[in-house]
Formats: sequence, structure tokens, C-alpha cells
Amino acid sequence: MRRVRRGRQRGVTLIIGLIMMVLMTVVVVAAFSASTSNAKSVRNMQVHDEALAAAHRATEQFISTAFASTTLSASAYNIDINQDGVTDYVVSMAVPVCLRAVSYAGAPPSDSELHAAVSGTTWSVDWDVDAKVTDATTGATVRVRQGVRVLLSDAQKSAVCP
Repeated sequence: MRRVRRGRQRGVTLIIGLIMMVLMTVVVVAAFSASTSNAKSVRNMQVHDEALAAAHRATEQFISTAFASTTLSASAYNIDINQDGVTDYVVSMAVPVCLRAVSYAGAPPSDSELHAAVSGTTWSVDWDVDAKVTDATTGATVRVRQGVRVLLSDAQKSAVCP
């Protein structure tokens, strides 16, 4: 039998074990880093979607009230997305730009109140609505532009769209 000296083999197992521990640590750190960056990406998408929802909500409020008056002006809306009583987004609406007005020669509206309110010539008016959404917490901003078509009476159209 051949005898192997034990003195020369001492410590090799320790070095191999340490190398394996370092490799496992690197793998764990890489996995943690990847999951953290994924969480940040998901959070950014959520904030983006909330900002778009705030812009759409403000646009709906704006177009439901703005065209009833004879003068259009810039407006600001405080939007509470999660209904906790705290403003989450501030939406600044610029004065809408009239793109075109076409005489509405189609069938009269079926709603009698709308038909009574819109006497004379009815106009289908296309608008460019520009909203700037600001996150109340971080101050980050998003700009949303949306096209809107509104039916207006002759008097309303003359007052707001040349």
C-alpha cells in the first residue's frame, strides 16, 4: 500500500469550501439585486398608470363643465386616486385648442334635454386638450394630450371656437 502524507492535504478542503461559499453569496446578491430592480420597474409602471388615470379623470371633469360657459380658461384639479382624502396628483389643464368645427347634419340627438339645449345649428367640434399631471409626493410630471369631440350649439361654438 501506498501511504499518503496527511500534512500536504490539510487546508485544501477549507479553500474549496470558501470558494463555494463566495460563489453562493454572489448568486444570492445577484438574485436580490434583480428582484429589487423588478420591484422598482413595477412601481414606476403603477405610478405611470395612476398619472394617466388622474389625467383622464381631470379631462372628463374639464370637458363636462368647460364647454357650458362662453369662455374657456385653464384649470387645475386635485385628484385623489386611492380615496384616502389626500391629494395624490395635481392636474393642470391648459386652455383647449379648437382644431375644427363641422356642422352636425346627422340625426338629432335622442335625448330631449340635449336637443332642447342645442337649438339652431349643431356643431361637432374637435379639441386638443393638454394636461400636465404632477405627482404630489415626488413632484414628477407627465404630460397627456387628448383629442375630444364635443357637440356645441351655434352660440357656444361662436363663443369658444372661431
